[in-house]
Amino acid sequence: MKLDNIKLFVFDLGGTLMEYKGMHLSWTGYYKSAFEYVNTQLELELSDQQIDDSVKIFCNYNPAVKTREKEIEPEIIFGDVIKGWNTTIPVTKIIDVFFESLKLEPVIYDDSIPTLERLKKAGYKIAAMTDVATGMPDLMHKNYVKPLLPYFDLYVSSLSCGYKKPNPKGLREISEQLGIAPENMVMIGDTSRDVNAAKNIGCRSILIKRKCRSEQNQAQELGQDFTITNTQEILELIR
Repeated sequence: MKLDNIKLFVFDLGGTLMEYKGMHLSWTGYYKSAFEYVNTQLELELSDQQIDDSVKIFCNYNPAVKTREKEIEPEIIFGDVIKGWNTTIPVTKIIDVFFESLKLEPVIYDDSIPTLERLKKAGYKIAAMTDVATGMPDLMHKNYVKPLLPYFDLYVSSLSCGYKKPNPKGLREISEQLGIAPENMVMIGDTSRDVNAAKNIGCRSILIKRKCRSEQNQAQELGQDFTITNTQEILELIR
């Protein structure tokens, strides 16, 4: 079975083209230490109860904890978190220090850029459709994936389109802006959200199950059209 009549490849980013070294899929376990770091670095003198309350509020914004598709701006999330802090420090500074504590180290998978180069050279359009981590500004996210950006004809995130997958809003924007019908698109991602977003707009889907991510090794049938273990297998599908 081959991919026919495809003009546009849309890639998820985290778990598909890159990952953060040593990070778990769920970020909630890092929240308390991150707020403790913010407290120390900015000399806020927060109580243990204030930190615990902040973690609870932040967790409620995490879609893995409380399901939501509509995206929420980082300033709104952190603005809610710090309501009980009695501080005049700008929320943007608090956001920066929070993510500084995580010491995120982006790792681009070895096969990602060679695949993107081959697709580009073959004349295909390439786009990114990515859900941004809870509370992370879009510009910060783009800086972490900077080596990938030159290969995209269009970058769309949950923050820029306003909705997380499986809502098809991001894919619809990509289709409209690049002038390519959904039936001529394929979405590549590593979760059910990616597959379902493709279904919701009527394009094909490729589920990537990387061997280096053990939680993806279980046999999965999510209704995807194709399953691969690295992006270079896409090249076999279009030959």
